[in-house]
Amino acid sequence: MPHSDHSPSPLNAGFADLPPFPETVPTAPLLRISLQKLLQGNADEEERCWKACCDLGFFYLDLRTEDTAQGVDGQSLLRDADQLFEVMKGFFDLDVQEKVKYDFADQGSYFGYKGLGVGIVDKKGTRDRNEFYNISKDDTLGLSSKLPSPEVLNSHRALYESYINSSHGICDAVLSILSSRLPLSAPTTQNGGLPALHKLHSISGDQIRFVKAPPQKQDIASVALGEHTDFGSVTVLFNRLGGLQVRLPDYIDAIPPVSTGKTEGLGVDTRLCRDGWAYVRPLPGHCIVNLGDALVKFSNGKLRSNIHRVVAPPGEQGAVTRYSLVYFCRPEDEVRLKALVEGGDEQEGEEVTAKEWILRRALGRRTQDGWEKSEGTEAVSMRSGGK
Repeated sequence: MPHSDHSPSPLNAGFADLPPFPETVPTAPLLRISLQKLLQGNADEEERCWKACCDLGFFYLDLRTEDTAQGVDGQSLLRDADQLFEVMKGFFDLDVQEKVKYDFADQGSYFGYKGLGVGIVDKKGTRDRNEFYNISKDDTLGLSSKLPSPEVLNSHRALYESYINSSHGICDAVLSILSSRLPLSAPTTQNGGLPALHKLHSISGDQIRFVKAPPQKQDIASVALGEHTDFGSVTVLFNRLGGLQVRLPDYIDAIPPVSTGKTEGLGVDTRLCRDGWAYVRPLPGHCIVNLGDALVKFSNGKLRSNIHRVVAPPGEQGAVTRYSLVYFCRPEDEVRLKALVEGGDEQEGEEVTAKEWILRRALGRRTQDGWEKSEGTEAVSMRSGGK
């Protein structure tokens, strides 16, 4: 059944310096939530946020706030994101020999650099088509030992801190809304609910991620990042080019493409939308927020961590280098991933700490024999959320 309250994206929204997102592909009907209204405690907007977190686990967040509330300034976050897109380009332009000095996987760390093709995107051993660099929240805020980093990034630590503070504020706002609606156990509620498990100044796997994917041939095999669920709690994502896809559950319909009469180059884009896959259109002034597996575990399956992937950008966008900026909010390292709701003790699966879970997921995809260990809720089934 369709979701009539999922607002279609405005067709004329785009980024002036990039090819337009094509109107000829199915798109995901993400709800558009206002940060301003959430911070003002608007009950209707909070209910829409809750609905999005249960139904799909993805939504747009309009950051065009009029003022600062609860320490979160959406306009400031947008400015920080603009600057960070330029900062990451400076890093990715370094020689590969310089970048690989900051690959710390052999030291058991997922911070630092991952090179192009180093990750594995499926059980067949297919290599990924992106490179990324992870910046530790704890390092940035002085909560842990300082990691080695390239000189081109060292002068921007104040910018990282500003971006982390704003992004974490958004995550905290979402977690507060979810806490108020989940039937959390009495001890969990008394201890501060979900936000208390994700404190900004506690040790965790929170990080900024810079991502670069070179222009790719648009074919069925052009998957930069294979289908997966995120393994933290809340993800804040900035994209300017298409390529992100979510696999819609059967109770949510995609927004159908607009017929233009043109057929050139549309075959591959259409085939990439089989089996429920739909593109997520990037929107100026917005970030994309999605939930991760930790919240599925905490809520005993009430909240949804939806399967998604990254493919070649559609249409003319496929000829452009794709950059993404991400903030991953994760539970504190020693938090155990288990049901925290009343009657949720029967949740299946092993109980691990957030740190153990993150290391397994993040580093598992660096080796062929680690693939099975790297899987999250996508290895079980499409998450049912509230359905």
